Amino acid sequence: MTDFFYRIAAIVRKEFLAVLKDPKSRFILVVPAIVQSLLFGYAATYDLTDVPYALNDASHSAASAELLAKLDASGTFRRTLVFETQQALRDAIDSEKALLAISIPADFERQLYAGGAAPLQVVLDGRNSNTAGSAAAYVGAVVADFNRQWREKHGGAQPGLSIESRAWFNPNLETRWYLMPGMIAALSMLQTLLLTALSVAREREQGTFDQLLVTPLTPTEIMIGKALPPIMIGLLQSTLILLVTRLWFAVPMAGSLISIYAALTLFTIASVGIGLSISAVSLNMQQAMLYTFVLVMPMMLLSGLTTPVRNMPEVLQVLTMANPLRFAIDMVQRIYLEGVGLGTLWPSMLPLLLIALLTLPLAAWLFRHRLT
Repeated sequence: MTDFFYRIAAIVRKEFLAVLKDPKSRFILVVPAIVQSLLFGYAATYDLTDVPYALNDASHSAASAELLAKLDASGTFRRTLVFETQQALRDAIDSEKALLAISIPADFERQLYAGGAAPLQVVLDGRNSNTAGSAAAYVGAVVADFNRQWREKHGGAQPGLSIESRAWFNPNLETRWYLMPGMIAALSMLQTLLLTALSVAREREQGTFDQLLVTPLTPTEIMIGKALPPIMIGLLQSTLILLVTRLWFAVPMAGSLISIYAALTLFTIASVGIGLSISAVSLNMQQAMLYTFVLVMPMMLLSGLTTPVRNMPEVLQVLTMANPLRFAIDMVQRIYLEGVGLGTLWPSMLPLLLIALLTLPLAAWLFRHRLT
């Protein structure tokens, strides 16, 4: 048994030397993870902070001025131009000078004093439906607040129901709070898959694979020795992204580090099983990289990170069950934001365990098959 662990340690050391001896490799393992997490944290957001809008105020009344003051004071909307004709409105939207256009009719104030419903036309640029929908919701919130204050000042029928909303786990509904915990798993996956997929392919291409076969190492020991370094490197990269999320973006963590690392370890093992399977069937590094990149994009799209899995067609929902990233993102987000324990996460841990139990023996079989 001691010899077994000694041989495993020897090949693990060899794999680390192969990866870390090159300064460029050390740079690639650390810097991209930090840069990507910063880019996603700042750039990949659905929060609207600057909405340019065009205005046609035919009312020129105190009521319209009050509404527009609330709109401009929100810090989200920025008036870019004033239009008077439909063609000017069309040009403003087509040229992307305005994300939306607001038209206030001439009898706006009169209808408000009469207790009627004063129409307010909002024209949205629907080329980006997510942004347009969010902008419409922001306008609706400003209008609802204006209606409430107008009734308090001038009387009128009060609504029978009022909504007071409160968001759990993300009080300000910031995209970053939702996105960055998911990135802890997602950004480390590419490097983990790539390192594992290249491990055997690199040996074949450099001509050292045959030398490895004449050592006392068995195929199982070789596979274990090649799996451990990517697992450790994947966890290191997850740690870097976790530190950026917690310390740089100050996203509060409700759960425990033990639970997060237990989930990440299980996910990384499952990812390494997929990577070793790719490595076993790849004849060279080019094939390994191609197979990896072909898999990464569907795994990201089917992970539920950007679009909920429940909104996908049923066929794709079934396919997501074979995607370890889907379950990793669910577990890390729930541990990080909700503070749940591992006992609550068994519906996500079980599929990851099954994926690992299927891919690792498959990789071992493929590895032995290629040796014969």
